[in-house]
Amino acid sequence: MGAHHTLDIEINRSFTVVKPDGWDSVAKATLAQALSDDKNGAMAAVVMQEGLANICLITQFRTVLKTRVESVVPKKRDTASDQDAGMRRFFDKTLSSLLRAVDFSESRPLLLASPGFVATDFKEYIAKQGRDKSDKVLTAVSRQATIIHANSGHVHSLNEVLKSPEVLAKMKDMNYAKEVQYMDNFFDLLKLDDGRAWYGSRAVEKAIADGAVGPGGGVLLINNSLFRSQDLATRKKYVALVDKVKLDGGEARILSSDHESGQRLKMLGDIAAILNYPMHDLDEDEEEQAAEATPDRRNYEDDIDMLDSVI
Repeated sequence: MGAHHTLDIEINRSFTVVKPDGWDSVAKATLAQALSDDKNGAMAAVVMQEGLANICLITQFRTVLKTRVESVVPKKRDTASDQDAGMRRFFDKTLSSLLRAVDFSESRPLLLASPGFVATDFKEYIAKQGRDKSDKVLTAVSRQATIIHANSGHVHSLNEVLKSPEVLAKMKDMNYAKEVQYMDNFFDLLKLDDGRAWYGSRAVEKAIADGAVGPGGGVLLINNSLFRSQDLATRKKYVALVDKVKLDGGEARILSSDHESGQRLKMLGDIAAILNYPMHDLDEDEEEQAAEATPDRRNYEDDIDMLDSVI
């Protein structure tokens, strides 16, 4: 850990990376997520111009071209009715291809980029189709669509589009939306103080050992910084916790320590858990140790104030 190598790899040439001690489950999951085209956090995008549309999925790691749509659209010198009919055919073909290429069964942002008003007109076409067909999916797709200017309908135009502050903010929120939701749920339970929300390595380890982070609502929240520790034993310990939770039927969510949700979790020791049943006195040992040593009152009050600020 902490070291890296640079390798030049040819396109379409297979390669194998081998680790002497093997790949742990967290590393495998991270790699699988990086290689997955369509997953949580993947934004759909259509970069288009008259008669041309490139339908893509934009992940945290790469942009994948799913399909390309081409259609003949009469030029402006032709009659207005011919041009309108040509654009309708083009929009219909693009929408059909988009729905086949991307799963919109769950809410997913859509980025529409084009020169001129092509993207705006396409968004209005989707909304109209949703109204005419009473199709809730199409209606939701049109509402989620964001219009961005692009220089052309070719894929390379996405490079500039993706640098837009608006797009960067939307992608960041989308990638970490689940993390924010889980942290909000955790703090809601923490306020209830009913024994289902615990934080800190020792308390969480006890809960996991007793099978309390299992099916029926159990969730382990852990920062990815713990898997980057220079100490191999530390990394293995937290990988084992993740494996145990998954084996018990619970859910393990690895948060980004660079995001707001990860920063909130860092205040709690980088690890927390929502239990599927209440447990009490998990921090008994810590309280006994605290009683043996007299803490500095000012530092104690500062810690309480900091915790209240994130709750």
